[in-house]
Amino acid sequence: MSETKKIILKKNEDNRLRKGHLWIFSNEIFKTEGNPENGELVELYNSKDEFLGTGFYNKNSLISFRFLSKNKIENLKEEFRKKVLSAYNLRKEFYPERNSFRLIFSESDFMPGIIIDKYNQTFVLQIYSYGMQKNIDLINEILKEDLNAENIFSKNENYFRMLEGLPQQDEIYFGEMKTEFIDDGKIKYKIDFEKSHKTGFYFDQADNRNFVEKICKDKTFLDAFCNSGGFGFHAIKSGASKVQFVDASSFEIENVKTNLALNDFEISKCEFITEDVFDHFEKLINQKIKFDIVNVDPPAFAKNKKSLPQAKKGYEKLNRQALQLINENGYLVTSSCSFHLSQSEFLDAVNSAAVKSKRQIQLIHFNEASLDHPKILAMPETSYLKFAVFKVY
Repeated sequence: MSETKKIILKKNEDNRLRKGHLWIFSNEIFKTEGNPENGELVELYNSKDEFLGTGFYNKNSLISFRFLSKNKIENLKEEFRKKVLSAYNLRKEFYPERNSFRLIFSESDFMPGIIIDKYNQTFVLQIYSYGMQKNIDLINEILKEDLNAENIFSKNENYFRMLEGLPQQDEIYFGEMKTEFIDDGKIKYKIDFEKSHKTGFYFDQADNRNFVEKICKDKTFLDAFCNSGGFGFHAIKSGASKVQFVDASSFEIENVKTNLALNDFEISKCEFITEDVFDHFEKLINQKIKFDIVNVDPPAFAKNKKSLPQAKKGYEKLNRQALQLINENGYLVTSSCSFHLSQSEFLDAVNSAAVKSKRQIQLIHFNEASLDHPKILAMPETSYLKFAVFKVY
């Protein structure tokens, strides 16, 4: 009979786990038993030899243990199946008419180190845990057997795989990487996986795009960092009189035009600008051109803690420029997807921008990521998106 693979923690290092956090760091481990390999299932014990749960081990990562279950696991595939189907059923409660959404949000769905986005019957994976990578065939079998997957492939961010000691590569596990046509419940999108960012689409802003429909009727709308056009399309759908789409990527601007045609929206209502947003905003300020609503949804300015001071300046500058472009009684719609920037720091940056641009602002609505991005209260790492709507005077 093979020896049980175990991790024994130092004294009191189980406190954070007992409060609901799902990681153990390398400096919290007293010793290992059974010589576990990277990616293996191990049992976790505290300094009093009390069993705490089962998870994946990785001796080469700062996150040495990722919690999977409070029980001993006899059948890993069944453990995965239970979690995947639970996550799927949760999404269908929120979005019964949608076939595309974030299916698995890693630790938030108790599946440590894996993200799965569902595009109809195409499943796109991001794998950042050695244990998930080692057992990826089990997950792919579940996607095929229980959710009728036709295509399964990965689109990883290499930075996070590097931290875990995983090879920096993508794989097609099943089927092919083909173009998909999806909808967010109201708007249709063409998804070109080979050229698009992340897994292909930003599902995290889906609920927030719906919110802007409340304020756009007969208004002019500037959609900056527009990506595939989601905020601007919801503005058009709710009766905006004009929408200007701005992105530095010519591919994204062409993508917006494709999606406009897909939804039969009037192209005469739209302007398309391929330019750096900061540069474009400066030109508009100089030309004294204003809009009723300005939406800014930039990529993460703070990739790590070290870049946070510079990121704060970037968010302040961006929102200060945006505020100078908004008509009296208009709206600023602003987002940050930088995990390292806290909610209070983000709101402070916007408030500072208002003071410097001599505008009064009123917070009307604040939200985080969409309902297919649940959060673990004990893990601030699972909460990253900030979305705010301000009335501007």
